Amino acid sequence: MKAAVVGCGEMGRVHALAYAAMPEVELAGVCDLNAGLSSQLGEQTGAPSFDSFESLLAGTEFDVVSLTLPTHLHRDYTRKAADAGKHIICEKPIALSAEDARSMIAYCEERGVRLFVGHVVRFFPDYRHMQRQVADGKLGRIGTLHAKRMGGHPGEARPWFKEADLSGGVIADLMIHDIDFVRWSLGEVKSVYALRRSADLLDYATATLIAESGAVANLEACWGYPGSFYTAAEIAGSAGVVRADSRKSCSLTIHRSAHAASGRAYAETKDSPLVESVYERELRHFIACLRDGTEPAVTAHDALKAIEIAEAALESIRTGRAVFLKHMSAEGKEETL
Repeated sequence: MKAAVVGCGEMGRVHALAYAAMPEVELAGVCDLNAGLSSQLGEQTGAPSFDSFESLLAGTEFDVVSLTLPTHLHRDYTRKAADAGKHIICEKPIALSAEDARSMIAYCEERGVRLFVGHVVRFFPDYRHMQRQVADGKLGRIGTLHAKRMGGHPGEARPWFKEADLSGGVIADLMIHDIDFVRWSLGEVKSVYALRRSADLLDYATATLIAESGAVANLEACWGYPGSFYTAAEIAGSAGVVRADSRKSCSLTIHRSAHAASGRAYAETKDSPLVESVYERELRHFIACLRDGTEPAVTAHDALKAIEIAEAALESIRTGRAVFLKHMSAEGKEETL
């Protein structure tokens, strides 16, 4: 399997290094409009580098492409890749709007290529364990889910994150991890109520999601948190409680000099020396799905549902009211839960 990476920023480096480490995958090329970034990553991985998608297509052969680009570019580059007959692994969120997400899914289906979306939380052992406790009924009837995701503002290094029409803001880009976790764990969401405070380098949001089952999920997300990035989650049911906290569950923390493109003096990496990275696990899974024709653990439809809920949260913030989501019935009719 030959893979290429388009977008050589932070996530592009993650994808490219993961592919380069896989014996069953050949990293066929990396691409970025910033030729300096692409050539640097090409030298690091031993892959050819290109400064446009068109030159990537002309200069190398590949089966699947990782789109690790700013969110507002996802739709157009998905179409370009599909037109070229390439399978696509798109970083989350799938798009800035549900309308764009639907068009991307339909476009790929029409051209016979597969579209995967990197909702990586589904590959974290802690979150997989929590979801399994719910699925197996070990927590009884679920009452509440609490989750938070707090970190520095990425706009310090990459200004486009501060533009909501480019990144989607803290809800569409950061909270969306936990929005997907709620659907995965509790099922469909019927209503959303959200609040948000944003300034130059602060973007904080809280959202209350009520599941069709009646369970209540409270989510927090913050860009501009002054401490180290961390995540925490708790699910409580009639028979027990399960919790995870990245500050307590990681066996290894590395402080190292940051990559020059990050704009920071140092970076903190949390991982375990005993297992592969979650991003490598995610990409291996998607590659295996391509090889075997199997369904992925997280589908493009799941990514669409997550952005629908994010849109509902933004609508709630605009109106000051709870927003009730509409879903498609088994007969193909739109209905409100």
